[in-house]
Formats: sequence, structure tokens, C-alpha cells
Amino acid sequence: MNEHVVATIAALVFLMGAGPPLAWAQEFVIKPVAEKKVQQLPPGPLYWRVESFPALATAQAAAGPTSLAAEVSGKAWLFTLGPKGGSTRGASKVAEIGPVPPVVATEYLLRINSTGGPPGVKTSVHTHPGSEAFYVLTGRLGQKTPDGVSHAEAGSAMNGHDAGTPMEVFSSGTSDLTALVMFVVDAAKPFSSPAKLP
Repeated sequence: MNEHVVATIAALVFLMGAGPPLAWAQEFVIKPVAEKKVQQLPPGPLYWRVESFPALATAQAAAGPTSLAAEVSGKAWLFTLGPKGGSTRGASKVAEIGPVPPVVATEYLLRINSTGGPPGVKTSVHTHPGSEAFYVLTGRLGQKTPDGVSHAEAGSAMNGHDAGTPMEVFSSGTSDLTALVMFVVDAAKPFSSPAKLP
């Protein structure tokens, strides 16, 4: 196929509403930034506490048994799964998300992902063997589940759903999405599985 034909096809696709050829290569970015396995979780209703620190080393030094430290978007973060109303010495509290839907397992995986992308990109429909909560740094996050569509703006959070809930996550704003995603899942099961929305 010669260059003229390729250019003509690209122009036709653009005119039909598929966007510029570069849009074909854009994806919803998912980047794991921290994880750990634990044998047990704290008792009672649990919340994700999102805090920031002046430096990653300080956040790492302050981490407890169910905490994860990571550097995302040029900031040091500490994510702690624990009771409501907690705080970490030396930290600036950013958000508290929960209560996290309960997960029962013999071993738990705690994971933090950094996710996002340009407006319109989305994940495939999937499930997790546990709960997924979000804190949006930039842009607007959308999530479609059997319960409907919900959104979270920059500077706000979205709590997770029960294990096995089919979902599609997408960038629903007019600027690039960057979000922090907190997981507590059954470590013995596949982290993510393909699914269908009704």
C-alpha cells in the first residue's frame, strides 16, 4: 500500500469521527508503583488514608504494616489501610476513602497504581478479587459498573466496589487524567479478570 493510499484512509477515518491517527495509539495507562502482601488486615471497618510527605524516604520510614509509600507526579505519598480517623506523624493528610468493602482471604495484596491518560481513553471491562479506590490528581475519572456511571474530579476520591464487580474506568474530562488507585485484593486469585457489563 503506497503512502498516498495510507494518507487517504487516515483522512477518511478522521472525517468519520475516529479522531486523528495518533488517537489510535493512545491507551489508558496503568502503572503499579508499590505493593505488598499481608497475612491479615486491621479489625473493623477500613479506610484508605492518603497522605503526602516532603520526601519518599520520610514516607517509607513512617510506613506501618498496612502502608505503602510511593513517588507519583513528583510527590511522595503514603497510603495506609486502617481505621477511620488515623494520622501519620509528619504527614499532610490528603484524603480518607472508605469504608472499603470487606475482603476475606488467607493472604491479601495491597497495591497502588498510577493511572490515567488523555480524554476518552478507557480500560477494558474487568473485575478484581477485592476493592479498588481512587484519588484523582488531575482531570476527571469516570467509572461504569452495573450500578451506573460515576465520576470524580481532580482533588476528590471515589470508593471501591465489592469484589467481582464488573467495571470500566475512563478519562472523562477535558484534560489528561492522573489518578492514584488503591487496591486490597485476595492475593491467591488473579489480580484482574476480563468481564462484561450487563
